[in-house]
Amino acid sequence: MRFRHPDGSTVHLAYCTNVHPAETLDGVLAQLRDHCEPVRRRLGRDRLGIGLWLAKDAARALVTDPAALRGLRCELERRGLEVVTLNGFPYEGFGAEEVKYRVYTPDWADPERLEHTAALARVLAGLLPDDVTEGSISTLPLAWRTAYDDERAETARAALRTLAERLDALEELTGRTIRVALEPEPGCVVETTRDAIAPLTAVGHHRIGICVDTCHLATSFEDPDTALDDLVRAGVPVVKSQLSAALHAEQPHLPEVREALAAFAEPRFLHQTRTRTAAGLRGTDDLDEALAGDALPGTRPWRSHFHVPLHAAPAAPLTSTLPVLTSVLTRLAGGPHPLTRHLEVETYTWQALPPELRPRGRAQLADGIAAELTLARDLLTDLGLKELP
Repeated sequence: MRFRHPDGSTVHLAYCTNVHPAETLDGVLAQLRDHCEPVRRRLGRDRLGIGLWLAKDAARALVTDPAALRGLRCELERRGLEVVTLNGFPYEGFGAEEVKYRVYTPDWADPERLEHTAALARVLAGLLPDDVTEGSISTLPLAWRTAYDDERAETARAALRTLAERLDALEELTGRTIRVALEPEPGCVVETTRDAIAPLTAVGHHRIGICVDTCHLATSFEDPDTALDDLVRAGVPVVKSQLSAALHAEQPHLPEVREALAAFAEPRFLHQTRTRTAAGLRGTDDLDEALAGDALPGTRPWRSHFHVPLHAAPAAPLTSTLPVLTSVLTRLAGGPHPLTRHLEVETYTWQALPPELRPRGRAQLADGIAAELTLARDLLTDLGLKELP
């Protein structure tokens, strides 16, 4: 979906396909048919943006076979779909029964992360619509914190500098500008937007910036205005933003609140949980750890890294951090010029929701994704952007 900002620039809104498990190119093509096109039809649009997730094997097939890349581009056009952004965070196995810590490998100290991201950039340059010259790729925020030391930090910085050089060369070759965005996430080396400033300044290249995920920002209790002011002041570009909402518990000391939270503790993904204390932020790597005994104090609100549907906040006594998303989006798109032109709805946890909240079948999932995009569209038009055909 495209929008005209009052300054005349085009802002793109997509939804991320990492909600649909697919490891191969055939799986990606099936996603377009079974999920993406039905969402577009529900929205009554001739064109729908998708934030494509390409696992290792799918990316490799596309970058080594020009005919396969042309075929994917034709299939996108035939189904009324377009791609200006990729989710390059998960490498493989994101649809597995247990993902947890595996999503953080390979990290940026591993040569395979550089090669995979460079491959994604070449693919994206070939998928961009004819009238779009800029693409974006979100990636993991360097590494999970426990597998990182000074030597690996320098290796990661060197890899990002090499990536920037390859992106320069790609633009010379194709005329397409591809930028890559570190996506701060709780528990990682770069957990907050402020954590991103030093490594990105050290890399010192305009092609490498930040992806502001509004669920992650909220989980870490970051103030949206402070976070974005810091980025602007440091000259760190917001390459893209993922629009998502975290799980919020206002009174986690109450038994009924803990019971409600326990329904969201599930075996597939990590749900890092945080609370603010007088001594600073405290947290656990997963929601079940937070609920075990006194791992976290229950005197102040908890937030958990669980992407809940934007349009359907959990039932009381829980809620979502949708107000944080709204505040961030107001800053990103509501000013005289947009701080980013690539927005992506990223609720990948539909099938990890408590059983009574999960969509039953493709049709209900498509209904839910369409409802999320409708909410995001309405927020943008309320900010003065005009939806384009």
